[in-house]
Amino acid sequence: MPETKTVDIRERKRRDNLTTFVKAESVAFGFDLCRITGPNSIPEAKERLGQFIDAGRHGSMEWMAETRERRGDPRVLWSDVRSIVVFGLNYGPDEDPRDVLGKKDKAAISVYARNRDYHDVIKGRLKEIATRFAARAGADVKVFVDTAPVMEKPLAAAAGLGWQGKHTNLLSREHGSWLFLGSMFTTAKLNIDRPETDHCGSCRACLDACPTAAFPAPYQMDARRCISYLSIEHKGAIDPEFRPLIGNRIYGCDDCLAACPWNKFASEASEMKLKAREDLKEPSIAFLLTLDDPTFRTFFSGSPVKRIGRDRFIRNVLIAAGNSGERSLIEQCRLLAFDASPVVRGMAVWALSRLMEAGEFGAFAAQRENESNEDVLNEWRLAGVS
Repeated sequence: MPETKTVDIRERKRRDNLTTFVKAESVAFGFDLCRITGPNSIPEAKERLGQFIDAGRHGSMEWMAETRERRGDPRVLWSDVRSIVVFGLNYGPDEDPRDVLGKKDKAAISVYARNRDYHDVIKGRLKEIATRFAARAGADVKVFVDTAPVMEKPLAAAAGLGWQGKHTNLLSREHGSWLFLGSMFTTAKLNIDRPETDHCGSCRACLDACPTAAFPAPYQMDARRCISYLSIEHKGAIDPEFRPLIGNRIYGCDDCLAACPWNKFASEASEMKLKAREDLKEPSIAFLLTLDDPTFRTFFSGSPVKRIGRDRFIRNVLIAAGNSGERSLIEQCRLLAFDASPVVRGMAVWALSRLMEAGEFGAFAAQRENESNEDVLNEWRLAGVS
């Protein structure tokens, strides 16, 4: 047998063994899906990302523009990468997360944020797998979970975990819209999986479910109109146009994900799925309004919610309070109108303008202290007080 053919057979067996190994490891560490793609599998991603940024649809997420070259091509991020392993973890809820939207005294926190920060959980598991894989393969590895400039959704679609739906999120026939993603880049050559085809058809349930019309067209997203962006990434005051549409969503929004019909066919999550904290399923707005910085940090310890800080979080809760129609929240909102944070004071003004009767609000405005912050003064002007 020619030497080159012998080498090819050995290489093929080695590739098969390493591929089998990493997929077995993914199961052992609780992942529901594991597929492999190549670094050149998403040639269209760079152009689509460029169009998204050039249109300004990334809002204030400047890090997307700053990392667009690395984000658009895995080989720019790491020139030595030869294979990309993409992992999926089912985090599907046990109930419809939209049920809380009708409970105006309660707050809605996105399903993914109702327990420990998934970045930490997944990265910990990926590091374990990567360490074992590197020892077996004698190859270099790098793991990424969302925070790095990696376009994980296009890579996951190219690897066959699912497809990017009309809401731009990854969809799976086995797990619906509820998948955490992580990836392992390696210099080892592995067997490549086939990409998944699009199964959205003529359905537009996710598009029609968006409260703020954040989808200018199917498969396109304008983050500036997305409640997840507004409540998490956006700093400062939220545009008055969107406040009534936000309802009681105080951190993220699951409407487009929950509306997808493929969720009906999703299999049950594994035993290692992150379970929601009971106190984060339907927390009361009244309780959340009482959180100062230390209690906020304690209550959301280990949660992704903690990353936005107390002031932005209370801003969101005040919007929910203003939308609630619950007069019992007036006193707490009144106290927050004197908060040290301008963004909190401004949203307290807006909430009170909606909860108080006109005469009551006018009397409160007449007693207000001198305000020097222009953003807060603007909220008073929007409320009809000069």
